[in-house]
Amino acid sequence: MRIVIVGAGSVGTNLHHAFECKGVKTELVHARPLTADPSSVALLPEADCYIYTVADQALREVVALVKAPKALHVHTSGSMPIDVFGDDKPHAGVMYFLQSFSREVLIDDWSTIPCFIEGRDIDDVAAVYTMAQTLTSRIFECTQQDREKLHVAAVFANNFSNCMYRIAAEILRGTSIPFAALLPLIDQTAVKIHTLSPKDAQSGPAQRSDERVIAHQKEVLAQMSLPLSQKRYAQELYDLITAYIRENN
Repeated sequence: MRIVIVGAGSVGTNLHHAFECKGVKTELVHARPLTADPSSVALLPEADCYIYTVADQALREVVALVKAPKALHVHTSGSMPIDVFGDDKPHAGVMYFLQSFSREVLIDDWSTIPCFIEGRDIDDVAAVYTMAQTLTSRIFECTQQDREKLHVAAVFANNFSNCMYRIAAEILRGTSIPFAALLPLIDQTAVKIHTLSPKDAQSGPAQRSDERVIAHQKEVLAQMSLPLSQKRYAQELYDLITAYIRENN
């Protein structure tokens, strides 16, 4: 199967690298020149499958430029529907890898990365499955609605947790304590949820209903010498998350 990956950002670069590691030749094409000059689409290589790894806001525009009615068209978005592919693309699917990618650190082994797939019909599902199976055995057929919920869950589990690390680093700024001092705690929490549910793994003053510690920590936050907006958000997040843990304990 001749595969062209349209979009040379973090996902596309990693996907191209992963296929190459498995001995599958793919061609990686930058999407930006296509949108800047639609006539350059004529230079796209012919392929049996086009995988679109562009930002959600550009996906419809890029997809509309490619004219290949006999090919399989697949996007890798967690949020976009399969109907982003119009009637001119009867063979279509989704191949969403639940992972955080960067161009700076390319992932060689995708065997533990789950992939959530969708197809217009059973043949398209089979084709997307076969392609995903080249990289991982953890493949799940998933509806658009479930994939959207998964994407939101991933934002909470990954993006928002990283934001919490950033806030923690800001709180420690100006002290003699490096952020690295938190890493064993962060790592241990991540290990715990491999065997415990997140609810059962929850710890801390909110989980214990330790009002004295909660009150004291709020005083510490109020006295921090952070920029006003950062301090306000840190205080509001502390209150909201504390309330959530208390009410759902």
